[in-house]
Amino acid sequence: MSAKQNRILIFGAGVIGSMFAIKFIEAGFDVTLFAHTNRFKSLRENGLQYKEKGTVKSIQVKVIDTLENDDVYDYILVTVRYDRSESALLALKDNQSKNIVTMTNNSIGFSSWLGIVGDRLLPAFPGFGGQIKEGVLYPRFLPKIIAATAFGELNGVMTERIEKLAKLFKTAKLPYVIKKDMPAYLITHSVSDIALLSILQSGNNIMGNKTAGTGKMARQITVTLKTYLRAIQQAGVSIDPPMLKRVLKFANLLLALFFMTWLRTKMVRDIRLPDYANSANNEIVQLRKDLMKFLSQKGILIVGATEHL
Repeated sequence: MSAKQNRILIFGAGVIGSMFAIKFIEAGFDVTLFAHTNRFKSLRENGLQYKEKGTVKSIQVKVIDTLENDDVYDYILVTVRYDRSESALLALKDNQSKNIVTMTNNSIGFSSWLGIVGDRLLPAFPGFGGQIKEGVLYPRFLPKIIAATAFGELNGVMTERIEKLAKLFKTAKLPYVIKKDMPAYLITHSVSDIALLSILQSGNNIMGNKTAGTGKMARQITVTLKTYLRAIQQAGVSIDPPMLKRVLKFANLLLALFFMTWLRTKMVRDIRLPDYANSANNEIVQLRKDLMKFLSQKGILIVGATEHL
């Protein structure tokens, strides 16, 4: 499959969208970024700036802030946060592109999204992260053994468009995995994020290093994660990745010690930066709200494990 035959629109020019843009541009694809306000202006004037091996580099990228219905792409990657996903899909509703890939968590299922874009929807989740500071992207790519972008049809069938998407990722040298049960994978991932990233804030305050690294916080994460994993199992969701099933067998003390160590890492200190913490908190709040709705629909009520959220 020739790179020149593929047009890719990345709807969202934050960390994830920018990282995809860099890799796909380097692979020779026809890439366009959709951005708003200050980010749109910065990309137009300075290109996509990113830090690599201690040096700030810049790559030119086509950027738009409006999308015509007849501006057709082979794939549209929606790389906005979960709490903004529905509004993004509504903006894409009348565009004629056939494949819309949602690169985000989902804790409730896809009926509302399918109602907006129909069977054009392809669920996915990115396998990397990073930060944008003062307009410069600081990417964090991880080995495939640790993290890879996951995608797949809702019904688990291997289709032509999944095979083509896999070829795009292979050409761009982006680690990927094709999932047969994306809803289960995304619900499991949402549970993990709700338990782990809720440490970013307490009420309206961003937690400091001392508060976040305490045994109390580690125990709260342990109890919350186990409670949610058991709840989704009870709801008939297969835990994916399966290794998370082992969490349920670990003693709370050992698991809390692990999380206390994790809470003191540089990565966690970075994600407690105010700009990241505030935006991530909005996403976690919506994920938890929708997870509670999903579990309630299954007749499952969680009490007593989530007061810190």
